[in-house]
Amino acid sequence: MSRIDARFAALAATHRTGLIPFITAGDPAPEHTVALMHALVDAGADLIELGVPFSDPMADGAVIQHASERAITKGVGLGEILGWVEAFRRRDAYTPVVLMGYLNPLEIHGYAQFAQEAVAAGVDGVLVVDCPLEEAAVLQPLRAAGLQQILLAAPTTAAARMSPLGKAVEGFLYYVSVAGTTGNRHMSADDVAVHVAQLRQYTDKPLAVGFGIRDAGGAKAVARFADAVVIGSALVDALAGATAADVVASRAREFLAPIRAALDTP
Repeated sequence: MSRIDARFAALAATHRTGLIPFITAGDPAPEHTVALMHALVDAGADLIELGVPFSDPMADGAVIQHASERAITKGVGLGEILGWVEAFRRRDAYTPVVLMGYLNPLEIHGYAQFAQEAVAAGVDGVLVVDCPLEEAAVLQPLRAAGLQQILLAAPTTAAARMSPLGKAVEGFLYYVSVAGTTGNRHMSADDVAVHVAQLRQYTDKPLAVGFGIRDAGGAKAVARFADAVVIGSALVDALAGATAADVVASRAREFLAPIRAALDTP
């Protein structure tokens, strides 16, 4: 069983909602990325989504765009990121790590080479925003190596696509709660609940909901019907500008603690 599958099975067995924080790898300080990942786990993260900086992140709003720009300026690339995951694994063998990004860096690195190095480092899955199900064959080397491809669904996903999408889900299905980029503040939990209920007709895999969730209240509202909540832009914004290791870690813990508490409160 993969780490992702094992974690969601454990969450289901204990009737808990998963917490998945997103951070941009290398931001706010490349040298503190591993410590930040551990701080997220200490604060209650069940899975870490590690963003791969890219110069044209079409699905991301201003907050994550700027974080990517800062990381790229500091020389952060796939090599550094895989090294950080490997270092993280020396202390944490259980928390799943999913890399989220775009096709271009993977293609430049080489799909087969990336797959081999990512598995060796301890990466569990990849979420490639600009690779829809219809183009998923290009990522076959990653799946063959043991990486799970996390697929996306959105409010605009047509009914005709839900069945093939549901059958292809690995790990969990990531539902984008709003039509737009990351950081969008206009999420209606009631509307999202309807879409999630529809998707559950096509897959028995866990569903995680992200985009538009910024605080404990939003996370709690989504936890009524989701298996996990993803929080990215608000966390990245809270971390921005921190340079000292203790400040980075404390900001991460202070941000996640009330969200974890809300999810664990009946």
